[in-house]
Amino acid sequence: MSVRKIALIEDEKSIAEAVAARLRREGFDVVLAEDGLAGVALCERERPDAVVLDVMLPGLDGLEVCRRIQRDRPVPVLMLTARESETDILVGLNVGADDYMTKPFSPRELVARVHALLRRTERAAERPARVLRVAQVEIDPAARRVKHEGQPVHLTPMEFDLFYQLASSTGVVFTREQLLSEVWGYSDVYGARTVDSHVAALRRKLGAGVVRTVHGIGYSVEEDMG
Repeated sequence: MSVRKIALIEDEKSIAEAVAARLRREGFDVVLAEDGLAGVALCERERPDAVVLDVMLPGLDGLEVCRRIQRDRPVPVLMLTARESETDILVGLNVGADDYMTKPFSPRELVARVHALLRRTERAAERPARVLRVAQVEIDPAARRVKHEGQPVHLTPMEFDLFYQLASSTGVVFTREQLLSEVWGYSDVYGARTVDSHVAALRRKLGAGVVRTVHGIGYSVEEDMG
């Protein structure tokens, strides 16, 4: 297998050095940028397999960097943020981030998240091409497209994978832990918030009733979501 390339866009030198060293010990090829504009140029030039991206960057903030690199070529993005509010996290996810970690964080945990993002990308490429239809929603896994009532709806890569997981097993109630394991590829006691944030985004884009909350357990998609 070829060496996977990770773009690390982080302006705090101590964090960048610690994360880069850990990723390199894991066998990754790491390329770095210290500001937003340089990060966009880096991704265009190097075509990384995944991006680790700080939100607070000089020149161009991480949210705009994420928008630009996803517009050029979809790539898994792990965002690093000092902000913990639900609104800030949802904004990051809505511009195309797949996962996020709040500072301070463990470099070992970050590496585990990067591995999980890459595994998820590989699994997505192996999906059967069968189109799914659930109530008024059509999911084309080969094209990674979703339509609601015949109209295309833009989902981020992680939103798509989460909805596909739920819709391919209608009526099954998934716990947050199961969804983290199946969709994100890792288990984390703090990861429930990640799942909840993505479900909130799906409801905003596809309608409030698209994903059913089963209180005390988790989430499901029903065949008839009316």
